[in-house]
Amino acid sequence: MVVLKVHDIECAYGSAKVLNGLTFAIARGGFTGVIGPNGSGKSTVLRCISRVLKPVRGSVLLDEHNLYGLSTLETARKMAVVPQETAVNFSFTVEEVVLMGRSPYLGRFQAEGKKDYEIVARAMELTDTGYLADRLITAISGGERQKVIIARALAQEPEIILLDEPTSHLDINHQIEILNLLQRLNREAGLTVVSVFHDLNLAAQYCKDLILMQRGKIFSLGKPGAVLTAGIIKKVYGADVLVKKHPVTGRPTVMPLARVQPENKPRGRVHVVCGGGEGAAMLELLVEYGYEVTAGVINAGDIDWETAGLLGIETAEEVPFSLISNKSHAENIRLIKSADACIMVSIPFGRGNLKNLEALALARDWGKPVLVVEERDIGERDFTGGQAGLMYNELKKKGAVVFKDKHELLRRLKYLI
Repeated sequence: MVVLKVHDIECAYGSAKVLNGLTFAIARGGFTGVIGPNGSGKSTVLRCISRVLKPVRGSVLLDEHNLYGLSTLETARKMAVVPQETAVNFSFTVEEVVLMGRSPYLGRFQAEGKKDYEIVARAMELTDTGYLADRLITAISGGERQKVIIARALAQEPEIILLDEPTSHLDINHQIEILNLLQRLNREAGLTVVSVFHDLNLAAQYCKDLILMQRGKIFSLGKPGAVLTAGIIKKVYGADVLVKKHPVTGRPTVMPLARVQPENKPRGRVHVVCGGGEGAAMLELLVEYGYEVTAGVINAGDIDWETAGLLGIETAEEVPFSLISNKSHAENIRLIKSADACIMVSIPFGRGNLKNLEALALARDWGKPVLVVEERDIGERDFTGGQAGLMYNELKKKGAVVFKDKHELLRRLKYLI
């Protein structure tokens, strides 16, 4: 069920148009993140739906009622706002600050009653700020102050809470505390959360849906896995990234890829046998060090294949879950022939990729250096009933040089080609 509906809004600061034609809906009980580059209009979206900045065109509906037709008190009882800046310069106690959240329910000269204090106590319990009740708001840390401001918002008993970068300027511990609290309230109490995020990884881990902004418009919206792709991030942020699934949550994790200017004269051409994500770091490091790099045979769509594409690395590729074909094998051999050295990382072996070992054996026959990163014993990575182990050990007998990790290999590489 939709609780907040934004239709074709346009917002401006004076003559400068900031939002142009935004349309989206927030589901009741949702946890929506608003993301985008600096200046894309993220915070302006929140100002618009919190009645700070009235749109010059379009409509915002709260429970099917025109938001700007409601009274301030009606809005405050349904929706609370946690701004980006939470500085409080007056010497109120923490409890007094949280009590301010009860003002929508009090008359002009009405004092807080027993029920108000009970609600405030509950809000402080939820935010773990009760121990601060008698402390001055000016005498607590930034992380504690942020939780107090959230407690004040919860004391309003809102259906929706709007937050503008609630974890900015906080250390990782306080970031997680605050976002875990919001997630718990969202799941257990049905609180609808709409928050601006600067950190894509925090947005990905906590939000059910994302709205990605670019130059005052919505570029993409949907589940984190659909919005946070390497291609979309490249188009919106202009950044090369690798997007992988978090090993615990399965949600997308965004990792920037360093891009350095190559040296005037490349150090040499290196072919990397990799796959399944084992070679991504090696590919990036080789490019950083100034080597011309090729790779293969890699299954299209896997992490190493995606990394190679972002780095502009030529690859021999094969369709997923298939044996390496004669065509891909031939392409791999072509790239090996043009390389000054070959590197093999600690990939697992099944029947499908045994031809990679055959190709490296040919490289040794031609006298090319073959350098092996052996971070795990081949016995742990052999899923062929021992055939890969035999081929692997034969490759070492032919003179393949073994290194315990990629950093040791990189230190020695320039002396071997």
